[in-house]
Amino acid sequence: MLLTGNALAQRVEGDRAAAQGAYQAEVAVRNQTDGEREKAFSRALLQVLGNVTGDRGAAARGGVREELAKAKNYVDGYDYRQDEGVSATGAPSFQTTLVVRFRQADVDDLVAMLGLPSWPLPHPKPVLWLGIDDGSGPRLVGLGQVNAARSVLDQAKARGFALGMPAGNAAEMAAIGAIWRGDTAAVAALSKRYSPPMQLLGKLRRSGAGWIADWTFVDNGKVLATWQSNNPDARRAMAGGADGAADALFKRYARAGSGGSPGVYRVRVLGIHGADDYLRLAGYLDGVSIVRKIVPVSASPDTLELDVELTTGVASFSKYVDRGSVLASVPDTGTDSNSNAATATTFRLGGS
Repeated sequence: MLLTGNALAQRVEGDRAAAQGAYQAEVAVRNQTDGEREKAFSRALLQVLGNVTGDRGAAARGGVREELAKAKNYVDGYDYRQDEGVSATGAPSFQTTLVVRFRQADVDDLVAMLGLPSWPLPHPKPVLWLGIDDGSGPRLVGLGQVNAARSVLDQAKARGFALGMPAGNAAEMAAIGAIWRGDTAAVAALSKRYSPPMQLLGKLRRSGAGWIADWTFVDNGKVLATWQSNNPDARRAMAGGADGAADALFKRYARAGSGGSPGVYRVRVLGIHGADDYLRLAGYLDGVSIVRKIVPVSASPDTLELDVELTTGVASFSKYVDRGSVLASVPDTGTDSNSNAATATTFRLGGS
């Protein structure tokens, strides 16, 4: 059944709703109340920003946390899914999951506005060559044992990309020796039947009371990164492979944001006719997520000049204000939008 409310499409699913693509996310919720859903929207948007940018530190970038508080504005629709499991005591347990769909164009505009990096779509699907030694000798995890690799596959999905797996034929199973000794060339040769030419090699083994995994990420024959993950829980040690692969892909393929550098920019605002207009402008700028501070510089009839401290460039600020009705860019001002020069970028207060 499709329900519509607050401009959002909601469907309480019986057909296993699931996130599809980089602009959708799944988050666990305690209940289906409005308050819990609003908080979940913020977590879901952060997950989507991580998918789109590839940057797991996106939340720390200027203006992001303020926009997360407005996550509802970016939502296209949402579904609930009820998952049944078994608790540690063996009793049935239930988890409610919120599946959120965001409007792609709005998220892309947000990424551009905040000057965040972008990770071009479609994201590649490296092949996971994972060997596990639980004490009885190393064995390759192929498609037939996909559940054994579930944690690393799910973590890759949470980071915005997918991992493929080898079919697990006899020749591939024999490659466990190459994986264990780190022979990336041998694994790359065996992986030529798959696309793209990227491999994530992992060897997971017991270490004392826990587990340790050594990882190597290879792109077209070149080793991009090596790292290690360890945890008392084998699933968490395994998930570290997806995080390292996502970081390597981000470093290699993400494009820097184009909004300009953070700094203090001179802004001229036309249409300021008195105290009421100034208070309206100041109140608006106080709510703009990429504005850190404003300092009035000079005033004349109809015009106010400010020094505005931004978390990104003034080009991103222009994109932000042009989305609403309070301020609008005045074109052809002759300014360099990516410099901190005193030359002012000009805007007009709406309604004047």
